[in-house]
Amino acid sequence: MAGVCDRSGLIMRPAIFLDRDGVINRNRSDYVKAWSEFEFLPGSLTALRRLADLEWPIVVITNQSAIGQGLISRAQVDEIHRQLVSAVIEAGGRIDAVLYCPHRADEGCTCRKPQPGLLLQAAEHLAIDLPRSLLIGDAESDGLAAETAGCRFVLVKTGRGLEHAALLRPAASIAHVADDLNTAADWILRQ
Repeated sequence: MAGVCDRSGLIMRPAIFLDRDGVINRNRSDYVKAWSEFEFLPGSLTALRRLADLEWPIVVITNQSAIGQGLISRAQVDEIHRQLVSAVIEAGGRIDAVLYCPHRADEGCTCRKPQPGLLLQAAEHLAIDLPRSLLIGDAESDGLAAETAGCRFVLVKTGRGLEHAALLRPAASIAHVADDLNTAADWILRQ
């Protein structure tokens, strides 16, 4: 798929942004603190393999406040993400980048969703065309981050998706609602 040039002549491509917990893996009320606690949701590896056929960057963006709460270290989160990327590659998919916010909700940072900081950071470093990009998430904070950054939002019903669907404002830019990541991939690949 062709990209759009920015003012400097750099070709910008759309991207697939993915929330992690509740989209790729099961949410845990006590946080994923080790790879042994990471459980892929049914169909998520298949979806990532199928999405890899697009020539768009695939970027995981995730709030990881367990770091700010002192429950887990950055090194532990980095190791979980290293193993996540490895497992996705082994299944025939890819993840091009993983960006996370380590802050607690009360710290007022610009990277914690619903703020758009992680999306903006990825767009700058990977030459991403945000208006043509999609963020797939299961929470109101994902939808608000997508809307603020100018991305389209795909809500999945896994994780917190069913309960958060009612929280999203009617004006929120929901492009699609899907049962899970795999059915979201179906919709994206048909577009």
